[in-house]
Amino acid sequence: MNKSVFLLLFSLLLLGTSCKTELEKLQETGDIPTLLESAAKYFGDGEYLKAQTLYESVLGSIRGRSESEQAYFNYAYTQFHLERYTLAAFYFKDFSAKFLNSQLREEADFMKAFSNYRLSPNAKLDQTYSQKAIEEFQLFVNTYPTSDRVAECNRLIDVMRNKMQEKAYAEGELYFNLRNYESAVSSFENLLKDFPETADSEKVRFMVIKSLFLYADNSIVTKQPERFGDVIKRMGDFKKKYTKTRFKSELADIAKTTDKRIKELRNEGYKI
Repeated sequence: MNKSVFLLLFSLLLLGTSCKTELEKLQETGDIPTLLESAAKYFGDGEYLKAQTLYESVLGSIRGRSESEQAYFNYAYTQFHLERYTLAAFYFKDFSAKFLNSQLREEADFMKAFSNYRLSPNAKLDQTYSQKAIEEFQLFVNTYPTSDRVAECNRLIDVMRNKMQEKAYAEGELYFNLRNYESAVSSFENLLKDFPETADSEKVRFMVIKSLFLYADNSIVTKQPERFGDVIKRMGDFKKKYTKTRFKSELADIAKTTDKRIKELRNEGYKI
């Protein structure tokens, strides 16, 4: 090998060594106390990706040692801070399973639920994660009834139940707009069953009546008497429950048209 080629290779080697990042140099040391200390420093400084990288390089080596508890807990938090909420929920759950007597277990259980809360989308989308988070928060409340976090859990449960309620109403409204009145009735009634405390119960019950009326009005003649009869019954129940209603005018129109339809059906039956 001639001298110039040798010098070139040597220069490239030096360049490659000098270009190594601080993180890579730390990893190459293999010194666990140094790696843990550096990971904790990165974590404290908010450099979560660097902290995560170092924790990943040592967690397997310190399994069963006293240092593993805080390291694993911080590692779960790096996933959360990096907005990898599915992984965060997994690692917080795994932390609780691995460290049953840890002082940090309560916070880990809360963060497991909170990670699922962060995955909860807007009300127009599927609410599977909202339901999962509600279940996790409820489990937390049952497990730690005296925790300072209980009030926050209950608040977040309400936020997600309102979102799920909004989603359920939108589904009923969609069926209504598509003129699928039978499905609209089912959706609105399921909403009342799943969310009996809803502040919109009056509006939802009105939409049930309106859907039933249009369902009856668009039915074949032989089914109309029974279905219009159901409309009258539902209006009677509604008036008992809401003596002063904002839907008074619209209900009066529905009642008037329903009575007219029933009289027409009776006349047709008499003629036959």
